[in-house]
Amino acid sequence: MCQYITRYGAMRLLGLLSTSDEEQYKRGDRVVIRTNRGLEAGEILCEATENAISQMKNSSNGQIIRIMSSKDSVELDRLQDQQKDYFKRSQQIVARHALDMELAEVEKLFGGERLIIYYISEERVDFRQLVKELAAEFRLRIEMRQIGVRDEAKLLADYGDCGKPVCCNTHLMQMPPVSMKMAKLQKTTLDPTKISGRCGRLKCCLRYEYDTYVSLKEELPRSGTEVITSSGRGKILNQEILSQQLLVELESGRRMTLHVSEILTTLERKSSAQNKEVFDGERPC
Repeated sequence: MCQYITRYGAMRLLGLLSTSDEEQYKRGDRVVIRTNRGLEAGEILCEATENAISQMKNSSNGQIIRIMSSKDSVELDRLQDQQKDYFKRSQQIVARHALDMELAEVEKLFGGERLIIYYISEERVDFRQLVKELAAEFRLRIEMRQIGVRDEAKLLADYGDCGKPVCCNTHLMQMPPVSMKMAKLQKTTLDPTKISGRCGRLKCCLRYEYDTYVSLKEELPRSGTEVITSSGRGKILNQEILSQQLLVELESGRRMTLHVSEILTTLERKSSAQNKEVFDGERPC
């Protein structure tokens, strides 16, 4: 029995799924699977090696039933078309109940036994009567799933500013925490319209290189540090973290850009008891 990491569902969930026989699958194969949600359509990502499994968190389990046939593909297309009608009718029912919620998407499982309704709301919603009416309308088991704005982008967004499919809808397994500090360190523009993703929050890609920037920055003397160069003594005005270059102003007033390896010595400074700055020594850069 083999195991494969499989992606499935509107939220592009990841599962560690086993086969019932010795049949082999390859990346990109479309398969019919059974998860704890029911019968679904999925896509094989890779074989479940120890390294691949170690990268996963909160993955679900299930079973790969079969490779998707042409008949299965036709049925899947029919369900996806049907979802458009379900979405419109669900919106009308929500409007009648005047609930403070916004529908994002509806998902009917491949087995046809469950309809999952994704919605956005700032507060908790009492949708007990809504679920009863939806179940009666569609004659299906209804599951309400509250999501955030990042999840909405994962459901609905297509391409980012970079011209590629949004990360949350392709390879991201978890939404990384992103802060303005990361944007400042990488010296990107702080214009919110340019560093925000399709969800309206800071772009996830600001997180990708942050650790590298932090590591490289630690190798550079801070701005304001007095240094000795082959051209004389000066003070660091600015840093270029990725290129490891420093903008140095010499005592003569001349400014020059040097690689960190060209800094001969940095001069450590501390305040004296008389609140005067004196040099207490030198160390190689």
